[in-house]
Amino acid sequence: MKLGIFLAVYNHVNLDEALKDVSERGFQSVEFPVSRGAPHLDIDKILQGNNARKFKQKVAQYGLTISALSNHQESQLVLGPHHRDTDRFCEGTPEEKIKYGIERIKKTAQAASALEVPIVCGFCGCEDYSRWFPWPDEHGWEKMADTFVARWNDILDTFVKYGVKFAHECHPKEYAYNIETAEITVSLLGGRKEWGFNLDPANLLLSGVDPVVFIQTLGDRIYHVHAKDGEIVKHNIKRSGLLAHGNWARIDRGFRFRIPGWGDISWKRIITELQLVGYNHVLSFEHEDATMSREDGITKAFDYLKPLIINKPFEGQWW
Repeated sequence: MKLGIFLAVYNHVNLDEALKDVSERGFQSVEFPVSRGAPHLDIDKILQGNNARKFKQKVAQYGLTISALSNHQESQLVLGPHHRDTDRFCEGTPEEKIKYGIERIKKTAQAASALEVPIVCGFCGCEDYSRWFPWPDEHGWEKMADTFVARWNDILDTFVKYGVKFAHECHPKEYAYNIETAEITVSLLGGRKEWGFNLDPANLLLSGVDPVVFIQTLGDRIYHVHAKDGEIVKHNIKRSGLLAHGNWARIDRGFRFRIPGWGDISWKRIITELQLVGYNHVLSFEHEDATMSREDGITKAFDYLKPLIINKPFEGQWW
């Protein structure tokens, strides 16, 4: 298992500065955000001429690999929502947003293939997340199934063409947000292997799910992992609950995203279970902790996680 980093935390500096700093800190891999406007990797440009080869060489020069391309914004548009909340991803009618989202996630698969990156991470979207609650339509969530299958089967056919897998990140506001809905999506898609998951333990904690149970249940479908922690803030939880609204820096939030080691996730349990199910890819640190700077978050997360990485598998019983 390698220790990597989601490069969005370096959006304020150029590519060479970011790769140099990541490499010097000791990270082994990088995950690139690639929605339109991302500063380091433009999927339209990467598919022109020999740009993919040049980009791979640049990353390799710093002793790094690419764990995944991540397109969470544009993949959200596949199922929605398609109202003003997603205008910053794409302005237009619902039909225009759907078309744009599908085209962009397919192009992301093509770019990943050109870069020899095996995984695209993202969201599957959700027409109306409130349908998880059986009011006002008792079967509202189930009624989204046909649309989910039609759109994502079409997208995954393109992923097959390019030899890439899609790793959906279970998260509030998504059609698959916990263990049971994740299992249902696997079943709805006929068990096709192009569909799996980007494990983000903090998102699961926010949904009330033990991420270790997710690993045990869907271990063979975990294609990528985000190292992001979450904190249930005990002195605030009675007021706002887990579903606090507003700014992530609110002092009275009942839930906060944290860097690993500063929240309620047991990373020894997570890494142990990942090892037991045979996960041998990258643990990609994602900094969304509103309590500390980029510098503090990156430094403290690396120092916490690095000693926990299991470098070699169990050889078999010797005692």
